Amino acid sequence: MDIKQIIPFLEVNKKDIKVHCGIGIKNLKEPLEVYMKGEFKEWQEHQTKKNFGRRYILSLAYICKDEWLFVGIYESLSVRDCEDSRKGYLYETKLTSIGEEFIGKLIIKFKKSFRASYLCLENYIDSLQVIEIKRDIIKPLFPGYDNVNVTWNELKARIDTESWKTALENMKGVYLITDLHNGKRYVGATYGDDMIWGRWSDYVKTGHGGNVELKMLDFDYIKENFTYTLLETFKGSTEKSVIEERETWWKKVLLSRDKKFGYNKN
Repeated sequence: MDIKQIIPFLEVNKKDIKVHCGIGIKNLKEPLEVYMKGEFKEWQEHQTKKNFGRRYILSLAYICKDEWLFVGIYESLSVRDCEDSRKGYLYETKLTSIGEEFIGKLIIKFKKSFRASYLCLENYIDSLQVIEIKRDIIKPLFPGYDNVNVTWNELKARIDTESWKTALENMKGVYLITDLHNGKRYVGATYGDDMIWGRWSDYVKTGHGGNVELKMLDFDYIKENFTYTLLETFKGSTEKSVIEERETWWKKVLLSRDKKFGYNKN
């Protein structure tokens, strides 16, 4: 079966899409490994050349000879020179919801007998054959509490995976929601039995999680612009007063109660 039958968007928009055949230089499975760690987006965004000259990126990660894992369709938003010690270019991308139900499940057969890894989709779309749709997602690993910084789409894709649920369902914490469009911030905390996993699951379902200021925003806007970061984590037995004190501290530091900078009302 052709991939275009599974994801019709690809055929309709093929001239706006670059295929990224993610394959490591020294370690061929590096892209698959960084995906498993939940770091594929960041890995893909650093390029030695301006490889993504189109609006969308069809991202595939090498599994073994002629087999690739579908890891998402990204939109390329901008590109700039790297400002740190790394050479090359840094892209800004976002994971779209196109084909999201197949991320980590779709196994593609593609015989790539050449070195090029950045391909114009219209030249290869008929060669991308679906050979398997797994029942269970090949799951990204939880990156560690200090390294959680995900978009709404990424959170939706990961929140119910075993590693993320295990890590978050027994921990309380203080977290930050950032609106990338206007820079505003919302500091929240979990005190009750739902822990971080339950609270963030609510954000996936509703966008606002019951917060007054966030209710005023369109859900589609939230999906496009919000990111979620853990500021501090605490054991499930930690007293509410301790977490409230840290929540207040972060609101003060990040100015999230100021209407100019944040969405917190109190």
